[in-house]
Amino acid sequence: MKVLSVAAEIFPLVKTGGLADVAGALPAALASQGVAMRSLVPGYPRVIAGIKNIEPVHGFDSLFGGPAKLLSASAGDLELYVLDAPHLFERDGGPYGDATGKDWPDNWMRFAALSKAGAEIAAGAVAAFVPDIVHVHDWQSALTPVYMKYGSAPATPSVMTVHNLAFQGQYAADIFPALGLPQHAYSVDGLEYYGGVGFLKGGLQCSWAITTVSPTYAQEIRTPEFGMGLDGLINARQGGVHGIVNGIDTGVWNPETDRQIAKTYSAKAMSNREANRRALAQRFKLDRDGGPVFAVVSRLTWQKGLDLLAGALDGIVAMGGRIAVLGSGDQAIEGALLAGAARHRGKVGVVIGYDEALSHLMQAGADVILVPSRFEPCGLTQLYGLRYGCVPLVARTGGLADTVIDANDAALSMGVATGIQFSPVDTGPMMDAMRRAISLFHDKPVWKGMQQAGMKCDVSWTRSAALYANLYKSLLKQKNP
Repeated sequence: MKVLSVAAEIFPLVKTGGLADVAGALPAALASQGVAMRSLVPGYPRVIAGIKNIEPVHGFDSLFGGPAKLLSASAGDLELYVLDAPHLFERDGGPYGDATGKDWPDNWMRFAALSKAGAEIAAGAVAAFVPDIVHVHDWQSALTPVYMKYGSAPATPSVMTVHNLAFQGQYAADIFPALGLPQHAYSVDGLEYYGGVGFLKGGLQCSWAITTVSPTYAQEIRTPEFGMGLDGLINARQGGVHGIVNGIDTGVWNPETDRQIAKTYSAKAMSNREANRRALAQRFKLDRDGGPVFAVVSRLTWQKGLDLLAGALDGIVAMGGRIAVLGSGDQAIEGALLAGAARHRGKVGVVIGYDEALSHLMQAGADVILVPSRFEPCGLTQLYGLRYGCVPLVARTGGLADTVIDANDAALSMGVATGIQFSPVDTGPMMDAMRRAISLFHDKPVWKGMQQAGMKCDVSWTRSAALYANLYKSLLKQKNP
C-alpha cells in the first residue's frame, strides 16, 4: 500500500514540536504493516541542506508566484518529496515566522502551495509513486484533501490528522480567488468558515476520515470547551473520527543507547541514572542534593499551563522541590520564570530556547516531567518520561489521561502506577499533585517501582501503526467495495 504523508515539518530535518516527531517516526512504523510511506515537506533551507539522492521529478511553471519543482530525495531512512519553491520557503527564520517569531504574512500561500503539490502527487504527477492513500497533518497541509476533492483526485481516499485543533489556519475571504479552486468550494461544505477561509475546516470537511492523536482528545473536541468552534463539524462527522494515540521513536529515545545523555542505563540498572541527575543539576546550576527535580520541556504558553508553574515557583521551592525548565514562548511567562530562577538560585534553573540534546538529558536526569496542560491532544513529553524513568506529573486531559496511570492506592498496590494526574487544571490541584509526588519520591521502593512500571510501558508506534494501517485498508474498501 502506497501512502503519501504531507506535513509542514519532519524530524530530524526541521522541528518545532511534536508534529515533526510523529511525521518522522510514522513511515518506519508503518513499514512493518506493509505500508510504503513517502513524505512531502516544504523545501526550507535546512531541509534542502539535509537531503541526499536528489532527483527532480515534477515541475511547476508558476506555483503561487514563482516556479517550483518537486524533488525526490532521502534523509536517513526517510523517503521524501521536497517542494523546492525558493520564493516561498528560502528565507531566514523558522518554518512559520521570522527570527522574531512573527508569522510570515504569506503563510496562507506557502502552505496552499504545499497542499497543491500534495494533490498533484495524488493525481499521478509522479508516475513512480501514485499513492493509494493521502495522509495530511494539521492546518498547513489541510488544503490537500480540498484540492483533491475539487480537482483531479476525488477518488483517492484521504486522512486528516489533527495534532492541535487550536491552530486552524484562518484567513480573510479575499484570498480565496488566489487559491485556484472552483467558486463552489467556497461554501459551508468546503472552505467557508464564518465569512473567511478556514484551511483546517476545509480539510476536516473534505477528507475521507479524521484522526486525532488520542482517544480522549477525539471525545473532547466534540464539546464547545475543546472544539474551538469546530465541534459542530466534528459531531456531524462522528463516524469518521478516530482517536489513535501517538507513539515515539524508541530508537531515538532509548536510555540504554542514547548518546546525548551523560550515562546510559536501563530499568535493571537504574543506579546509572544518577550520573544524569548530577549532569542535569550542573547544567541548570541546581543544588546537588535536595528534593525531586521537576523538569519542564515545553512551549511556554497558556495552553501548556506554564503560567500556573510561573506563579507557583515560591511554593514549590518551599515544599522542597527543584525545577529545571527548557522552552520558549510567551514573554510574560519567560520573564516570570527567569525572575523565579533569580530569586531561587540553586533551586530553579531556566534555559530559554530549544535544545534537542538537552531535552534528552532532562528526561534522563530529572525525577518528574511536569505537563500541566489545559488541553493536550496527545503529548509526547510524558511518553519520553515513561521511557526514561522520569515520572510524569500531568493534567488529566487528552492524551495525558490516556497514557499515564495515576498513583492512586489501587494502582500502587497492583504495581501499575506510572505517574500522577491532577484535575482541574489550576494552581491548587497542581500543587497538591506536586506534594504527592514529593511524598512518593521519598519512599524509594515505591518510587523505583513507578519508574520501572513506566519503563515497561509500550510507548512505541507498534499498536498505533497497526490502527492506522487498518484505517487505510477500511478506506480502500470504501473506494472499492
